[in-house]
Amino acid sequence: MHTVLEIIKKTTDFLAPKGVDNPRLNAEHLVGHVLGLKRMQLYLQFERPMVESELEQIRQLVRRRAQREPLQYILGSTEFFGVILKVDRRALIPRPETEHLLTLVVEKLTAAPDRLLDLGTGSGAIALALARHYAAARVEGVDLSNEALALARENAVALDLSDRVTFTQSDWFAAIAAGSRYQLIVANPPYLSAVETEATLDEVRNFEPKLALTPGETGLEALCTIIGGARDYLGPGGLLALETGTAQHVELKRRFEAAGYRRCEFAPDLTGRPRFAFAWTD
Repeated sequence: MHTVLEIIKKTTDFLAPKGVDNPRLNAEHLVGHVLGLKRMQLYLQFERPMVESELEQIRQLVRRRAQREPLQYILGSTEFFGVILKVDRRALIPRPETEHLLTLVVEKLTAAPDRLLDLGTGSGAIALALARHYAAARVEGVDLSNEALALARENAVALDLSDRVTFTQSDWFAAIAAGSRYQLIVANPPYLSAVETEATLDEVRNFEPKLALTPGETGLEALCTIIGGARDYLGPGGLLALETGTAQHVELKRRFEAAGYRRCEFAPDLTGRPRFAFAWTD
């Protein structure tokens, strides 16, 4: 009969040589998931004996993680900017970088937006988190992938936000009604080059949808489309907020100026890498 702590140690030792980053943390999450315990609760039950049915469930999850399937897909959910989201292979896993983008957006907006647009919504993370933060806002999310949109709608229902958040299939602005105006347009579009995508971790390259990772050879294709198109849909003083690649800001600044934005600025992520771009209309 193995205890919880023994299984955590065995799982850690099994995952470590498989290239899993922070294997002890992964082991704790996997064991806690099967037992229905949060990590702090898990620590209080280290000496608890585990039964065979629990061990078999853990083995199945550990095998998946050893094959480098992302932990969030295995657990089936993740927390993002104050909301709990269902996540699976239909959409990109929401990142801490994107949470920081929303923190900066909230700081930069001088007034709560009445209407906002999330381009490339994926799981609905940005749209739903901002809808929760701005309780009176009408929020629209678009994505090219119908599978991702189905996941986003499931999340909207689970968060009881379906009355204020709508999701539409669209190739960026293609399905947005002419004359629509937003105080905020935000996007975490695909921005990796083809070469960068091939160099990503196994968890990213082999499991997350490539449509959400790279738009083409240079990685700038989607960002340039958004910058050129958003100008027509932002109201006076409207803000365009983007997550970007770390070597793209010189070109993006040129694109903002060419598109006629009043001003633009850039900001680093929490590791200091150039990551975010913001632009305002007149």
